[in-house]
Amino acid sequence: MGKGPLSFRRLSSIRRRKKGSSVKDDPNQSSNPSSPPPPSPINAAGSVAAGATGKVKKKAGGARLWMRFDRTGAMEVVECDKSTIIKRSSVPARDLRILGPVFSHSSNILAREKAIVVNLEVIKAIVTAEEVLLLDPLRPEVLPFIDRLKQQFPQRNALEATPNVQTFDPEAGEGLQSELPFEFQVLEMALEVVCSIVDTSVASLETDAWPVLDELTKNVSTENLEYVRSLKSNLTRLLARVQKVRDELEHLLDDNEDMADLYLTRKWNQNQQAEALLEGTVSVAPPHNTSNLYRLTSNRSASMVTSNMDEDDVEDLEMLLEAYFMQLEGMRNKILTVREYIDDTEDYVNIQLDNQRNQLIQLQLILTMASFAITAETLLASLFGMNIPCPLYNINGIFWYFVWSITAFCFVLFMVVLGYARWKKLLGS
Repeated sequence: MGKGPLSFRRLSSIRRRKKGSSVKDDPNQSSNPSSPPPPSPINAAGSVAAGATGKVKKKAGGARLWMRFDRTGAMEVVECDKSTIIKRSSVPARDLRILGPVFSHSSNILAREKAIVVNLEVIKAIVTAEEVLLLDPLRPEVLPFIDRLKQQFPQRNALEATPNVQTFDPEAGEGLQSELPFEFQVLEMALEVVCSIVDTSVASLETDAWPVLDELTKNVSTENLEYVRSLKSNLTRLLARVQKVRDELEHLLDDNEDMADLYLTRKWNQNQQAEALLEGTVSVAPPHNTSNLYRLTSNRSASMVTSNMDEDDVEDLEMLLEAYFMQLEGMRNKILTVREYIDDTEDYVNIQLDNQRNQLIQLQLILTMASFAITAETLLASLFGMNIPCPLYNINGIFWYFVWSITAFCFVLFMVVLGYARWKKLLGS
């Protein structure tokens, strides 16, 4: 585990390097109001220690393994309890139950005041405007999402992530509007990883389905029927997974208020500008203090930029969700196509079985008519086989004539019954 992409030695060195760099930061630096400052590391009760063996210590009671990843690319793996996560992300305690094992098979994207609770397939995270808190980061299914985070947000200095901007540029404001916020970039990567996992499962299902179904049409056996039953079970589970994620995205697309609540960076900017305007109106700056005048002017300029942004403008998020909604809809159609092919194959097999059953019934009917004719001949033979005096016994050579005559009579009786059955269309032509 020490050589993997989530090495505890590497993570602990990142934490030590980040703590060392935070001491050297200038306390008087000002950050860009459009991007929140980098968050401080989690002060958890028990953190992951990097030992010689690289094994994780036994978790404390109620603590779970989390990974913090911020917009600067810094990350750390720690063990935190519920109270630490609630205090860190400002989410209700009931939202942590959604990330628990009870609701592991559900799909939810919940917007809160300062965070987004994401529960999509294997990705269970709490996204804020500054960082991502990822649950169980050492699972193999979560590693692709962590790799995407590293590629999207390479590790860099906090000063480079939040430059000290001293001038206001309207074109820069428009650029900030066009760029997706941090929380939307994380949400996009989560949806991309989930769609990739589901798409792989759908492709594997299609690869396994066609040969099994084709073999079933040629040979209806217990083994092939068992394969089809297992295939239908996997298809039902996969369809339910795709349907849950699709319904969650559809729910968000149908409600603009829920989508507007997902704009965490916008709400953070509005709160910062409101506080700045409030401080500017309350405090009276002296004429010779140009820094306060400049700060007030820059705050008003920033408020003018955000005033042009419509709070109900959710076009960026809507386009993002619609893209993955259509992708999930395509996967759902593929699964439904496989299910329709399975239903068609089952109908074809049932038709074959019905045809064989009808042939057996016809054979049974013919054998029943033959048994009836033979029974009639047996009845006549048994009547003349009784020890009763009869004039026919005294005629020489009458035996063979009598036998052949009753045999011909029974054959004629059989043909008459068979013709009647064909006339009534009880037998095939």
